[in-house]
Amino acid sequence: MRRVVVTGLGVVSPVGLTTDETWTNLLAGVSGAGPITKFDASNQQVRFACEVKGFDPLVYIDRKEARRFDLYAQYAIAASHQAVTQAGLDLGAPDMNRVGVVLGSGIGGMQTFEDNCRIFIEKGPDRVSPFFVPMFIANMAPGLVSMRYGMRGPNFATVSACASSAHAIGEGYRMIRDGIADAMVTGGSEAAITGLTVAAFANMKAMSTRNDDPQAASRPFDVDRDGFVLGDGGAAVVLESLEHAEARGATIIGEVMGYGLSGDAYHMSAPAPEGEGAQRAMRMCLGDNGIDPARVGYINAHGTSTPLGDIAETQAVKAVFGEHARNLVFGSTKSMTGHLLGGAGALEFVVALLAARTGDIPPTINNVRPDPECDLDCAPNVRVKRDVDIAMSNGFGFGGHNATLAVRAT
Repeated sequence: MRRVVVTGLGVVSPVGLTTDETWTNLLAGVSGAGPITKFDASNQQVRFACEVKGFDPLVYIDRKEARRFDLYAQYAIAASHQAVTQAGLDLGAPDMNRVGVVLGSGIGGMQTFEDNCRIFIEKGPDRVSPFFVPMFIANMAPGLVSMRYGMRGPNFATVSACASSAHAIGEGYRMIRDGIADAMVTGGSEAAITGLTVAAFANMKAMSTRNDDPQAASRPFDVDRDGFVLGDGGAAVVLESLEHAEARGATIIGEVMGYGLSGDAYHMSAPAPEGEGAQRAMRMCLGDNGIDPARVGYINAHGTSTPLGDIAETQAVKAVFGEHARNLVFGSTKSMTGHLLGGAGALEFVVALLAARTGDIPPTINNVRPDPECDLDCAPNVRVKRDVDIAMSNGFGFGGHNATLAVRAT
């Protein structure tokens, strides 16, 4: 089995349009939440979200493509472009048949879906866009990225709700580790801040309703949390075999150390009691390369700010790490970015890697009244400095999908 390294990072998030901007704002505790501007939310129960601000697709694609690519795909292309550019992969991969793309999205082109449903009902079937299907389907993002760079290796999408892009990175890692590919562009994106999505999650009672104070709404591990805050954006990473990266003189940023995945087989939306499925994913991740749990200094929690989820994940970490759970930082950057759904895992993997590289750990903001049942160190409200040997990231999705990734700096 080959070692797998990271050579490129790309981010489009509610707190920044690049990796550096996002990282700077996360360390500063900046919230991306605010009133919804993408549509008229005045009749909604929830009228705020973590939108991406100032994104210009024409930086990455032309006007015709911008009309034909849903926003989720535009985010994926932008993040992938940043990652590929940093890695120099488009200029330095000798065999593009062995370079692939795996990107995850929990929903795909939701705005495209809504728009065309409205057209179908109001104007009839002949007015539905011929681009509806390719704009909507969740696998189009990796397809578009592969076409852009001529990457002819493994190409597919992962769709596992909020674990989608964590699974994508894990599967990209496996492809390289097992010799199927030499390099992979992987990660994920979401653009689900739409009227229908907000209404649906609100009616599930899954989202915070703090319309009067959006920036305080996402509060993982706080006793007053009342649900997640919806976010948009995406992230991508370039993974390569160590040999491939060294042969082309790439700068190595980090190394993927493990990947674990499991299913709860329990409930459509609630986590298994005591995070049993999450426990198995974390143990599998640690066992992938025989990682001593004591080497883990930071876990980027799934930490959505939901009453059940935060407790179950805390219980899972305690069960897996024992007494060491008290020594590590178990924080949630969703307190600032909101929940990117299928894009969350990739963004948080990037955060985990940067924490390992720099020793800086972003705060969990809005942790004003810590829940006694969520009593691990989440770096409440202020960034902390720690030596982090290995960092981990958790991603869990509706349907009981669990994925955990481990990474170290190089």
